[in-house]
Amino acid sequence: MLIDKVISSEASSSEYVLDARDVLAGYGSKTILHELNLHIRPGEIYALLGANGAGKTTTLSLFLGFLAPQSGLVRVNGIDPFTRPTEARKNFAYIPENVALYEHLSARENVAYLLDLAGQHEDASTISNALAAAGLDSSAFDLRVGGFSKGMRQKVAIALALARKVPALLLDEPTSGLDPQATTEFNRLLGLLRQQGVAILMVTHDLLSAADIADRIGFLEAGRLVEEVAAQGQDRFDVRNLHRRYAGQAI
Repeated sequence: MLIDKVISSEASSSEYVLDARDVLAGYGSKTILHELNLHIRPGEIYALLGANGAGKTTTLSLFLGFLAPQSGLVRVNGIDPFTRPTEARKNFAYIPENVALYEHLSARENVAYLLDLAGQHEDASTISNALAAAGLDSSAFDLRVGGFSKGMRQKVAIALALARKVPALLLDEPTSGLDPQATTEFNRLLGLLRQQGVAILMVTHDLLSAADIADRIGFLEAGRLVEEVAAQGQDRFDVRNLHRRYAGQAI
């Protein structure tokens, strides 16, 4: 199914939390994204797949406010993330491939400090509830995160997202390096955020994880969003066809 490049004028931008319309973007004289149209509603998980160099990182950079589009429109909850970065960043949480936490602080202290940096002050019980909801064992709440596995670090990051109650979450290769059990647990946590109405964009190479949790999967090729598949029925996706598509074979 080819992506329709023209969005109906009747579709209000307020319908989408993460919204990119007819975007050209790149670095210097090199254009990487060509007429990108990507729209994610509240409570929707969108997985963006593509080969290295397809434009996935550039797409994230647009929403993070690190890059201005050459043309087109990018909005996070109605805010331009490049011209109004401080306001935009109050509306999303970002979890990179390698979660950056303060190694000498405990899980509880990390969440409290990062909430303070975001201008949100929460009591100890709220932070504990967020860590518990993220699946971190209570015995680890007050341990230094320097000794945490990647899966445990991801749970601290998800706890922060749960506590912040932001409308959008951006993920960069969130399941890279996780074993199957940890990946399943991480997807469960994304499901909790979806239930809260969070719009989630996950950039990933992990097709199976995307098929397990995403509501839509988009394929980037050479900077163009060439195909988009929506979950349907109990089986959600035809994984075999998705794999052939991802491998660059004709479906």
